[in-house]
Amino acid sequence: MAEIKAPSRTSRPLLGVLFMCTACALFPIMNGLVKLLAATYDPQEIVWFRIILHLVLVAAVFMPRMGLGLLRTRRIGTQFVSSVMMMLSTLFFFSAVKSIPVAEAIAVTFVAPLAVVLLAWPLLGERITFFRMAAVIVGFAGVLIVIRPGSAVFQWQSLLLLGSAVCYAMYQILIRRLAGIDAPATSIFYSVLLGAIIMSAWLPFHWKTPTGWIDWALLCSLGALGALGHYCVAKAMTYASANFVAPFNYTQMIGSVIVGYLMFAEVPDFYTWLGTAVVVGAGLMVGWHGRKPQKS
Repeated sequence: MAEIKAPSRTSRPLLGVLFMCTACALFPIMNGLVKLLAATYDPQEIVWFRIILHLVLVAAVFMPRMGLGLLRTRRIGTQFVSSVMMMLSTLFFFSAVKSIPVAEAIAVTFVAPLAVVLLAWPLLGERITFFRMAAVIVGFAGVLIVIRPGSAVFQWQSLLLLGSAVCYAMYQILIRRLAGIDAPATSIFYSVLLGAIIMSAWLPFHWKTPTGWIDWALLCSLGALGALGHYCVAKAMTYASANFVAPFNYTQMIGSVIVGYLMFAEVPDFYTWLGTAVVVGAGLMVGWHGRKPQKS
């Protein structure tokens, strides 16, 4: 089979930005639907729909071209651990967003890129500079501003959001370790495979039959929105460098505010905006510093 040549990573940067912003518009819609459905269904059932539909869509897209080669991996253990991290990240987030405003939930998860910086040191041996460590500390301070532990507005579900961010950071690190070893499509498939198996075994204890076709449609749409969003992120990386498009990930905050207001009449308070600005600023500091050549 002839190899399909991917577009140059820097040939069409504006198209890369368009794909990234599209993804950042899809994810808040998915999160809003999760919050809406969580009022009726257990998070475990919602996660199952999210993962299983994602798995089916990935298989439908890549199986015709790759066949059983989609399952070929040289790091099965790493793939399974990454799948568990993705499942836990999703489960923690879906469990928390039921009680926490959409924009605040997204603001806390923005700490994930900073957690990657911190965890990549012991797990990947990537040297962490003083500048990056300072950015990580500033970013976590921003999260504390958002969740305000010890205050009357603090909710324990905020800790689930931090857990979600850390698990997602672990997932990103594991995927980085798999880069160049397994095909990207294989990693995407395995990222939800074990989670789908685990949640399927767990599902009978939390199953509630959807009450009508609208609920069926909303539950099934979660997998489509998530898969399409991740596809747009991958496409963005093919048209522009990661450092160029990554900051546009923070536009999720705009979509989250709009979704939260239109669906739940949620308006972020001053501290949510301030904490978000601190976290985003810290993330941009790390991204900007990462573009500079490191001295040996």
